[in-house]
Amino acid sequence: MPRCSVAKLLWIANHVSNRSALRGSSIHTSSCNSSSNAQCGFKPAKVAVVTKTTRYEFEQQRYRYAGLSEEDLKHLLAMKGSSYSGLLERHNIHTNNVEHIVTSLQKEGIEVQVVKRGEYDTKIVQWADAIISAGGDGTMLLVASKVLSKDKPVVGVNTDPERSEGHLCLPVKYTRKFPEALGRLFRGEFRWQWRERSRLHLEGTGINPTPLDLHEQQLSLEQHSQAHRITTMDNQQKTGTLNERFSKPSLLPVRSLNEIFIGESLSSRASYYEISVDDGPWEKQKSSGLSICTGTGSKAWSYNINKLAVQAVNDILKIGKCQTGLTMPLNLDLIEKVTDEYNESLVFSPEDRRLFFSIREPIVNRVFSSSRQRGFAHKVCVRSRCWDACMVVDGGSSFEFNDGAIATISMSEEDRLRTVVLEN
Repeated sequence: MPRCSVAKLLWIANHVSNRSALRGSSIHTSSCNSSSNAQCGFKPAKVAVVTKTTRYEFEQQRYRYAGLSEEDLKHLLAMKGSSYSGLLERHNIHTNNVEHIVTSLQKEGIEVQVVKRGEYDTKIVQWADAIISAGGDGTMLLVASKVLSKDKPVVGVNTDPERSEGHLCLPVKYTRKFPEALGRLFRGEFRWQWRERSRLHLEGTGINPTPLDLHEQQLSLEQHSQAHRITTMDNQQKTGTLNERFSKPSLLPVRSLNEIFIGESLSSRASYYEISVDDGPWEKQKSSGLSICTGTGSKAWSYNINKLAVQAVNDILKIGKCQTGLTMPLNLDLIEKVTDEYNESLVFSPEDRRLFFSIREPIVNRVFSSSRQRGFAHKVCVRSRCWDACMVVDGGSSFEFNDGAIATISMSEEDRLRTVVLEN
């Protein structure tokens, strides 16, 4: 993984300048790897379709108990700068696409169970032969988090492609042509992709292995902290002695497909913790938090934490050019190519069995050091010294992570997520 240094950027600049022809080539995944390709058609008998909560549904549920009528809701949304008709339109698009998915499955004789994301649990996972995530990437992450077996296929369908990117979903043309996608699955015209995921063990004082679900609610900082305190008290009452609670690491009941973020709940407060990479020495850290991602997550938050802007690359290369005396022209085309190549190097394969950690905005002084601001690892251990912190898995499950808690993040072959790849 390249470090953000003048020398590295100068090397990339020379590489791009001297071998720009290579930029036109493309890399194709081999179709000869039998372990990655479907050996025969795939037709599940039972499929669970997990649907997202639309913004329209969320706003309805949010104000239902306040006794607001539809007219009152329209007025309130207008005061907030939101369009009632716009939200309803997007809701209808999502609903119609979900109905299209369900009807297509039923026409093939497949038993279907449709569940809202708030109703999605381990019983649904156990019932289904395969699970379809009907929403965007957020819904796909939620669906994947509860699938603990690598033998249970998960397929994402983007039900609002005009407003959602859907990196983890099938190509958008299959949203309205889902029978075509099913036909290709039945005929074996697809490739299996096993996406690596990370698992978490939690131990130490003040821990609570019960997650707070952030998917279905928008909590203020005070509400978030209070909810954690309540669930922690409940959890401690259900467990045994102090020694029993703290002596054994607990494997958390979720798997991370994208990233795990550790930091203070109040973003303006510095996060204080200790970190050990691959059983190395513990190092004190003070920063804006810690991100640990998979190959799938390297395109998401981790990418945006570490990417460079054209302006920054331009300024750095100007300094490097002056310091080294290089005569290469620093035109806009070269600067953009260097920036793109550097940023592309931050992305790695979803099937790569390595983690990538990023320390956000580390504070370095005589007390706190940062020998490695980011890098690859097979195991990362973090000991909290925080005041009011949380460990958030894929942006949806939040665990209390305060002073004395220790998290171990690693990967296991049994945690891989089975997905399908349908080329356009």
